[in-house]
Amino acid sequence: MFQTKKSYLFPTKTAFGPKPPHITMATLNPHVNFNGNAEEAFTFYRSVFGGDFAMVMRFKDLPGFPFAPHEADKIMHIALPVGNSVLMANDVPEAMGRTNENENRSKIAIGAASKEEADRLFHGLSEGGQVEMPISDSPWGSYFGMFRDKYGIEWMVDFDARRSGE
Repeated sequence: MFQTKKSYLFPTKTAFGPKPPHITMATLNPHVNFNGNAEEAFTFYRSVFGGDFAMVMRFKDLPGFPFAPHEADKIMHIALPVGNSVLMANDVPEAMGRTNENENRSKIAIGAASKEEADRLFHGLSEGGQVEMPISDSPWGSYFGMFRDKYGIEWMVDFDARRSGE
């Protein structure tokens, strides 16, 4: 059966501190489609971000869901809490076609808590990938870099000392 941790999609804090009880705030949680390697990619992401999966569900865990027998162990849904957000994904069933691994319409943006964390995340996640913009001081005043990881996912890592109080 699949694993889950209660209410991983509804954090009690925001990026700016505790969420006031009277304010409803949307939470943005990136969701990525993979062509059969979601588990491999998320094991890699967990090695960089740390933590535990909040949920791992395979196609075979969903009663009545039609899937090809060779896809039984593929990922129907996987979730990795990262800070106050949750990074989520699935494998696209072959019957639905392949997902474009070279799309360039979206990036996952990470706001790091320190320059050291920005370096650790940038270098860890970009390992084996293609750096588009090396992490360094940017013209707009933050410490910033962009890359496509080895799974084709595009990322931006940013640290702004003006927002962190450093």
